[in-house]
Amino acid sequence: MPTGTKFIGREKELRLLEKVYQSRQHAFIPVYGRRRVGKSELIKHFIRDKTALYFLGKQAPARLQIKEFMRNAASALDQPLLEEAAVKDWHRAISLTISQVRAGDSLILVMDEFQWTVEACPELPSVLQSFIDQGWGGKGKIFLILCGSYIGFMEKRVLGEKSPLFGRRSGQILLRPFSYLEAGEFHPHWSVTDRAKVYFICGGIPYYLKFFSSSQSVDANIRSNFLNEFSALAREPEFLLREELKELKKYFGILTALASGAVSNHQMARITGIEEKGLFYYLNTLRGLGYIARHYPLSGKKINKRQVHYKLDDPLLRFWFRFIYPNGSAIYQMDEKNAFLNLIRPHLDSYFGHGFENLCREAMGRTYLHEGLTCSYEIGEYWDRDVQIDVVGLRRDGVVDIGECKWGKVSSIAKLIKELKAKMAAFPNPGNNTLNGLLFLRFPRRLPADSGIKVWTLEQLYGDMDMGAGDAK
Repeated sequence: MPTGTKFIGREKELRLLEKVYQSRQHAFIPVYGRRRVGKSELIKHFIRDKTALYFLGKQAPARLQIKEFMRNAASALDQPLLEEAAVKDWHRAISLTISQVRAGDSLILVMDEFQWTVEACPELPSVLQSFIDQGWGGKGKIFLILCGSYIGFMEKRVLGEKSPLFGRRSGQILLRPFSYLEAGEFHPHWSVTDRAKVYFICGGIPYYLKFFSSSQSVDANIRSNFLNEFSALAREPEFLLREELKELKKYFGILTALASGAVSNHQMARITGIEEKGLFYYLNTLRGLGYIARHYPLSGKKINKRQVHYKLDDPLLRFWFRFIYPNGSAIYQMDEKNAFLNLIRPHLDSYFGHGFENLCREAMGRTYLHEGLTCSYEIGEYWDRDVQIDVVGLRRDGVVDIGECKWGKVSSIAKLIKELKAKMAAFPNPGNNTLNGLLFLRFPRRLPADSGIKVWTLEQLYGDMDMGAGDAK
């Protein structure tokens, strides 16, 4: 993703695309992921120095989309007559286009927002299947990239067993948000605390990260990006959801409930007024868009469906539905400064604390890599009626790591260690594994030598993990 003139991250994805492109055969790669994650930027960066036909699907009749496709083909292949061709269907449009690719040449054919093009022409996947199965029938090499933002659509209509395109891909890219480390590259001169705060608000979504100016404080960025009604992010979630969904009131109700701490179907039904049995459709749709996820307590025991929780995994939606949407009327009656000081600032540390827990779970994989762990593992959290454990690392070497996360200042390290050991004792541990205690702290603290607890600080999670690991000052 570009920031200024620098393209950040996506090295593995670019290597895959380049490898497939350099092969001598026709190829097909689906690229999918939630909106704003940088799919189009990745593709445009890849094709910038190659012969490519880029077509962006839209909610429009098929004939208008085909006309635009032919106009783009004429430009990409420097064949003006293509734009004048009388073309009424996709088969003819694609056939005419690939016939203009000379022997020995390659054409990258990109169909972005593929779900909208298919909505107007449901037979398009079958049309593409026929070209792939016939070896595209032209003289040149075709590299097809289908890109889509609705994850559920791409998994069913492009990758699924019932799709005409099933089994024909050369690979696939599920583009995920940036890690906390990659997101930090957007503001490399900020402190790790400020980089973490922005990650708690924007997550790893490059489109959002670029709006936070390095020349302003995080607080000032929140004011200018969310409390100014003319800013790009002030109503971003509303525009995003309107583009994808109907029955917005129900979705807004569910997202507000999740942002306020509701996790179970019963809690959401009570807050939204939607019957529990009717929630599944809406929750499944939001999962398909990549905005929410199902979580379960990690212990090694068989999952109890009654313990499964839904969580708002998208940080910007979580922030917006926590602070902006419920206070909409009040925000626009106040100036930016007072709206921030009265409606957001008093609750930010609690919000950041939740974000810190997510960051620590994400960072666990990096700590394991640093420690040279070679076995497989799962990372999550654990809860039941009696205990809430922030981080659980369930390893296949007979060890379970139990972690406690503290974003705020720790007044008593002895009390914190006691709380952690109580949680370790409350963990069910069905495999009778060895339990290790971990503390994730924003501010360094020294532990008693005999505590048996390992410490990771925010500075270490962002930087050199050898720096004071296990003995933070």
